[in-house]
Amino acid sequence: MTAHRRLIRRTALAVTAGAAALVLTACGSGGHDMGSMGSDSSPSATTSTEAGGHNGQDVSFATEMIQHHRQAVDMAESAASRASSQDVKDLATKIKGAQEPEIKTVSGWLTSWGEEVPEDMSGMEGMEGMEGMEGMEGMDMSSDMPGMMSAEDMGKLEKASGAEFDTMFLEMMVKHHEGAVEMAKTQKADGEYGPAVTLADGVITAQTAEIEQMNKMLDKS
Repeated sequence: MTAHRRLIRRTALAVTAGAAALVLTACGSGGHDMGSMGSDSSPSATTSTEAGGHNGQDVSFATEMIQHHRQAVDMAESAASRASSQDVKDLATKIKGAQEPEIKTVSGWLTSWGEEVPEDMSGMEGMEGMEGMEGMEGMDMSSDMPGMMSAEDMGKLEKASGAEFDTMFLEMMVKHHEGAVEMAKTQKADGEYGPAVTLADGVITAQTAEIEQMNKMLDKS
């Protein structure tokens, strides 16, 4: 009887320990899965919805701002070798540094929307003697965009240097910035895509301040 009881007790203890192990394993596994589900699913859901949708105004703003910025960058690059004023050179460097990254950002939006990124025609406005390009000077490639310089304007800027360049650059960039601010205000009023509206707000703030700075520089020249 004693040996039989010991056998029963050992069997009961083994069954109890096994059951406890199964319970602990189940709890541990279930907790891990719940945690991983939460961490895996939440970010993707947030990423897909945080920016919101876009409309035709967003596409127009992105497309036009790329071309507008490219021309400003071309103008700014000319200042490095043609400007005489260090203030003009510093401003040009600032403009280029701000607008080049925005071109990449906005191009990415168009690509993600399945829209075409406009071809880069920058640097062609002032070129002469190209076969089949006669009469390009004087032709405005982007006449519908406020503040854009004509090919003739860009050609004149490329030929200027020293103090003449400084004045011409500042006057042209003031008009260019005023056009960008106008475009940005339209985007803020009619755009739907959150990041594009935020960019428009930044353009208004930054370029309005630069317009004031350039007008002061023109008064001193």
